[in-house]
Amino acid sequence: MTSLQPCNPELLTSTKNIDHKLPSGIWVLGFVSLFMDISSELVHSLLPVFMTTVLGASMVTVGIIEGLAEGIAATTKVFSGAASDYYRKRKWLAVTGYALGALTKPIFPLATTIGWVFGARFVDRIGKGIRGAPRDAIVADITPPPLRGAAYGLRQALDSVGAFIGPLLAVVFMILFAGNIKAVLWVAVAPAFIAVFLLIVALREPEPTERSASSRNRLTLRDAKRLPLLYWLVVMLGAVFTLARFSEAFLILRAQDVGLAIAFVPAIMIVMNIVYSLFAYPAGAAADRLSARNLLAFGLGLLFVADVILAMAASPPVAFLGVAFWGLHMAFTQGLLSKLVADTAPSELRGTAFGVFNLVSGVVLLPASVIAGTLWSVYGASAPFIAGASFAALAAMGLLFYRPNVRDAESRAGM
Repeated sequence: MTSLQPCNPELLTSTKNIDHKLPSGIWVLGFVSLFMDISSELVHSLLPVFMTTVLGASMVTVGIIEGLAEGIAATTKVFSGAASDYYRKRKWLAVTGYALGALTKPIFPLATTIGWVFGARFVDRIGKGIRGAPRDAIVADITPPPLRGAAYGLRQALDSVGAFIGPLLAVVFMILFAGNIKAVLWVAVAPAFIAVFLLIVALREPEPTERSASSRNRLTLRDAKRLPLLYWLVVMLGAVFTLARFSEAFLILRAQDVGLAIAFVPAIMIVMNIVYSLFAYPAGAAADRLSARNLLAFGLGLLFVADVILAMAASPPVAFLGVAFWGLHMAFTQGLLSKLVADTAPSELRGTAFGVFNLVSGVVLLPASVIAGTLWSVYGASAPFIAGASFAALAAMGLLFYRPNVRDAESRAGM
């Protein structure tokens, strides 16, 4: 039985000679993600409620704003990824992206109209788009191939730790500030700037190899033809997962819909990200040894279960259970997809490869989120989750029946 995971016998035998300690740069990138996610998720755990209750936005408006924001981030990743390949200065592109994200954080508590929120989300997502592909490419640049699953899993685990600390702080400060959402949003400013400072002073970017440096003069749009077929299969899989999974803003709104008090709504993201952080590293390490196809199918199965539970939820405890399965699904799929992108793309086009992958996933997220908002408005709160479960089930069945021949894929990718 074959799988999506590239198989190179020379690579497998070389693992005996590799130090299995992850590079320190992975920890730096992980803690940078941790602090930025404390800030971002504190904001995002309150933003859907802020938009609907304070600013009076509709569910469709929330879907459009969230979908457009992620689409903007994904589009930007293409250009930042290609630029990082061309100039070989991935770190400073990442710094620029994190800095833009930090600068937007004071805008949210100052917002008086939905236009302010959209503008801040627009700039914040541009920042995310600029930093995402270079950061993911740095992970691959500094990590031996046999440890990439573990490296992406660790960075994602630390990212998720920040992603549950942020909503936890939101709950604590919502209680302390008596439900004053704007006051709580100010708390998000400090950790964002800590993330930027840590990235500047603690990360040492590796020197480009002779091969990658020589690619500068020939990097054009035609280089997309040099990305192997297996890479484009991974891109397609990323799009499929995104279609089955819409914006997480709807998880927060679903919890509120079944009776969770506004002050405790951020606890939804706490639960999701606790599960995500606990399982991200083990799942990433498993991706270095097990069939990627089977792990992806398992991840879609978890998403199906999460959607079914959330569709049937009639109380906050059931909603929390559904969100926990959602986090488990994220742990088994997100780091694995990043590893597959890194494994199937030529090293000198790695930034471009991550950019294209995130572009396709982000573009798909826009209609997915808009459709979810429309289904909610027309057919009720359960409808988007029923649709998501249906698509996840179809995608999982298709993945189980598809067995591409990927032997020696790494050598074809020029690794």
